[in-house]
Amino acid sequence: MSSQFPILRLVKLGLAFILVAFHLGLIFSGLVPNLVSRPLHMALALPWIFLFCGPQKPVALASGLVLTLVGTSACLWIALNRDMLADQYGFLESPLQTGVAIILVVTVLEAARRSIGWPLPIVAALALAYGLLGQHIPGEFGHSGTPLNSFLGTLTIAEGGIWGSLTGVSVSVVAIFVIFGAVLNAGAAGRGFMNVAAAAAGHLTGGAAKVSVLSSALFGSISGSASANVASTGAITLPAMTKLGYPKRLSAAVEAVASSGGQIMPPLMGAGAFVMVELTGVPYTSIMAAAALPALLYFLAVWVGINAYANRYDLKPIDAGSRPSGRDVAITSAFFLVPFTVLLFGMFVTQVTPQYAAAQAILAGAVLLLFDQNLAINWRDVADRLEEALLGSARQVALIASIILCASIIIGVLSITGLGVKITSLILSGSGGLLWPSLILTAIACLVLGMEVPTTAAYVICVSVAGPALVQLGLEPLQAHLFVFWFALLSTITPPVCGAVFIAAGMVEENWLKVALTAMALGVGLYIIPLGMIANPALLQVVDHPALAGLAFLRLAIGLSAISYGLISPRSLQARLGLVLIGAAVIFVPAP
Repeated sequence: MSSQFPILRLVKLGLAFILVAFHLGLIFSGLVPNLVSRPLHMALALPWIFLFCGPQKPVALASGLVLTLVGTSACLWIALNRDMLADQYGFLESPLQTGVAIILVVTVLEAARRSIGWPLPIVAALALAYGLLGQHIPGEFGHSGTPLNSFLGTLTIAEGGIWGSLTGVSVSVVAIFVIFGAVLNAGAAGRGFMNVAAAAAGHLTGGAAKVSVLSSALFGSISGSASANVASTGAITLPAMTKLGYPKRLSAAVEAVASSGGQIMPPLMGAGAFVMVELTGVPYTSIMAAAALPALLYFLAVWVGINAYANRYDLKPIDAGSRPSGRDVAITSAFFLVPFTVLLFGMFVTQVTPQYAAAQAILAGAVLLLFDQNLAINWRDVADRLEEALLGSARQVALIASIILCASIIIGVLSITGLGVKITSLILSGSGGLLWPSLILTAIACLVLGMEVPTTAAYVICVSVAGPALVQLGLEPLQAHLFVFWFALLSTITPPVCGAVFIAAGMVEENWLKVALTAMALGVGLYIIPLGMIANPALLQVVDHPALAGLAFLRLAIGLSAISYGLISPRSLQARLGLVLIGAAVIFVPAP
């Protein structure tokens, strides 16, 4: 076995290099047909899903090898025959094509199951069953039926299902930003985030908790994953808070809540921002600008909550000896400031596409991998960092690809059968055609779905059926999409399924339910801000109406601070309730 290990390592590195080079090459090489780039994207992801990142038991590896081989073959067949398939308009014309279609559907469903568990593939399988059998359902929720060759063909050999626009986003944008994040994480950028946060907030009351908030906001801006955020920044901040005597339930809650904010903090936003670009047609830079103020409000509410807890417990600052020196802060911060500067310069000064700017930032980040946090070069360490960047890129690109490919099946079925329009009509009739009841119904649906599937998938499914209803009731498309996206994120801290809480609670060995209840109080902004966006639409108009956006931000900041402090402060119940009511009035009662 030992002689085989170097070979396996080389195979993994080679496949990771091909995956990264392919996605970067797409950015610099010009247009590549969709039925070439998207199947190749899936083919490159399959080995990581089935062989390298899943269970390593013999049966799982054997079945994974078979699925990798047949799935990759099917993807390559699509890419090689795309000219012929383009003339078939999504209709399967032979048993071979039907076999390829079935292989692709089964492979996508199993890839999602192995990557993220049963819930999302079960939803996709139910959607497929509806598409195949829905003509037997009586009433308005039935459909007229679609021939099997046309139904499967639309999903697998045309751009109406697996190879649809969502997969296009995964190929051309999400993958590039995921690689960008992996390159930064492989270097000293993570240490830079921690050092900047410690220097800025470590000396304050509750300093260790505030360092967690700042570092998680910074780290989350490139990771876009609450779970990854907890595991990475939490490995440093949780022991620091525990050492200073912070209650375990509070320490874990702070880390879970702060890490959840990574998915609403630009630029990455857990891939949600890039999917939003495709679904709304709004430029990426405009989505970044609109999402920035709500994200800042979220972290402001957490900060105020920590101050409230500081009045109940003796939350000590980090002692001076444990805080980084100015030199360390200056050097390590360069590891993220330089790539971020390249990214922002490309988007806002030279005005290239976001993915092109990210590709340039990746190259800048790759150069910085030559140096450690002391600006020294050790070639063995350089090789390790490059390996970590490649393997991290491949794993994350494959994970997101598995989610988006499976979600694309659901979106394809909604489009083919017209089910999305029917659910939209149900929402409109169930709410009596009123906006706020529709928002509540949508929020509940997002919360329930988000408990079972990843945030991006929950957002895509919910916005596909509820988004048109909300827009029809008067919301701007971006308002509706951000509202749905925020509520799809609730499940990270809301019982019974709260992934970020589970991880943080496990790391400090505390009861997860206690952590969840504390996290819900600290993360109250996650519940309030999406509603505040609707009551104060100017909050999202920072580009067109910066003054009005600033006033809306101030209004929500005051209201959220009152609510957050009222929920947590040690004052009497009447005083706390009064603060919460005053905060709600500031946010939601229209100005005279």
